[in-house]
Order: sequence, then C-alpha cells, then structure tokens
Amino acid sequence: MPEQRVVLFIDAQNIYKGARRTFFTEQHHHVYGQVNPIALGNLLCNRPPPGYIRKLSAVRVYTGRPDASKERRTYAANRKQCSAWATQGAKVIFRPLRYPPNWPDEKAEEKGIDVALAIDYIALALDGAYDVGVIASTDTDLKPALEFVYRKYRSQCRCEVMAWAGTARGRQLSIAGVNLWCHWLNRTDYDQVADLTDYSI
Repeated sequence: MPEQRVVLFIDAQNIYKGARRTFFTEQHHHVYGQVNPIALGNLLCNRPPPGYIRKLSAVRVYTGRPDASKERRTYAANRKQCSAWATQGAKVIFRPLRYPPNWPDEKAEEKGIDVALAIDYIALALDGAYDVGVIASTDTDLKPALEFVYRKYRSQCRCEVMAWAGTARGRQLSIAGVNLWCHWLNRTDYDQVADLTDYSI
C-alpha cells in the first residue's frame, strides 16, 4: 500500500482549551495545554488506522491574533508562538481578534478562524493536496466542511478527526451515520507533544 499524504488542520485555541479542560485545571500555569504542531502531526502519522501507511505532508495551524494597541504583551506572545510554529515547519494562518465595544469587561474573541479552516479543508481536497485530512478540533462549526469533503471526495481522500480523551471520553467531530476515524489522544499522548514554552516571557 502506498504512503498516504496527511495534512493536519489544527484549530489552535480549541485544541489548547480542550487539553486544559481534559487534563488540567485553571490553577495550572497557562503553558499547560499548548502543543507542538509538528510533533502532534508526527504522532498521528505514526499511529494510523490499521492497514495504512502515513507520511506527514503539512501541518496548518489556525489562530487568532490580539491587537497590538490593545494587548501589547499578549500580541507579542502570540507573535513569538506563531514564529516558533513556523520555524518548526507549520503553516500558520491567523486572523485578528474581534474586540467588543465594552472590552475589556467583555473578552475579545476569535472571528473567522473556523471559516478559514473550513475553506482550506475543502480547497485542499479539491486540489488533491492530501490523501488524509485530519481536523484537530471539536468545533461543530467545522462539520459542514467535514461532511462536504466526505460526501464528495471520499473516493479520493479520507476525512479524520482528533480529540482529547480523559477519564470520561470527550466529544469529537462526527458525521451522522458515518464511522469516522477519530484519533483519541490521552494524557500520555499529550505529554509527548506538549510545548511548555512560556511565550509571554
């Protein structure tokens, strides 16, 4: 069987928050929950579904970026983290955070990250850029893109997802009536791909 080209699509904030919710508490230092994107991609490729041979083709990380004029330190930390991801070999796609009128009483939020990931997931399938597209996220806003690629292109590529597994198995992205492969990663797996760098320093 030929090697399958894997492209990993990481929803950075979703994966980070999911790891903290599954393995840590709010009392843990903020670095706990961070991952090394390339290490995560390699781990998934080294543990494919039975009968498959995988090669990591690309890792794409989607993240929000703070406004430098509003959150100077957080902006700098985000730039350092994104630079580290890019140096490791990941493609970083960012969009500015949206700040509500009553900020900072109300937190800034990501806007358009899920749309950017969904568009790329479909576009790269159309281009034949991957044999396996793995979405690392539990954001249900990504389900339409996952469903579209599965329904239209499953003869050309596989759709898979990744989620964290704790003492009680968490949620995952799914397609109704489809036995979609999910890469369930536990705490031991997390420790293998963790990035405990404090980018705010």
